[in-house]
Amino acid sequence: MSKLKQLNATLSGIGSKSQNFALLLLRLILAYGFFGPAMMKWQNMTAIGDWFKSLGYPAPYFNAYMAGTTELLGVALLILGLGTRFITLLLIFVMFVAITTVHLKHGFEAGNNGFEIPLYYAIMLFALFAYGAGEYSLDNFLSKK
Repeated sequence: MSKLKQLNATLSGIGSKSQNFALLLLRLILAYGFFGPAMMKWQNMTAIGDWFKSLGYPAPYFNAYMAGTTELLGVALLILGLGTRFITLLLIFVMFVAITTVHLKHGFEAGNNGFEIPLYYAIMLFALFAYGAGEYSLDNFLSKK
């Protein structure tokens, strides 16, 4: 049992030292994941507004711009690690709306346009909200000034 304890202690030490790198990777992969949908919205905002209208969104064109802006702003802020807790809350809301209005009726699996991927994004965003941007971020740099 002592070897198991020793292994656990060693792995805990390595895990603790890699926490900031893990938070950086989370930020970067989420930024990458939001970039495509944000650009798709901005390349044809009218079509997105029309689609939102067909889904029954209130103020569909306004909400299309809000979603596209939030996603694009999220890309920049996640990369920089700036305002991380604020932008994660907004992006979690975007994911919640996407899940409830588009993906939920298709079930869980991503291959069926289910809510799997937006749920994973929301969970990763929640981890960033809970732990912050980490050491490799402007949030950390600014908090030291």
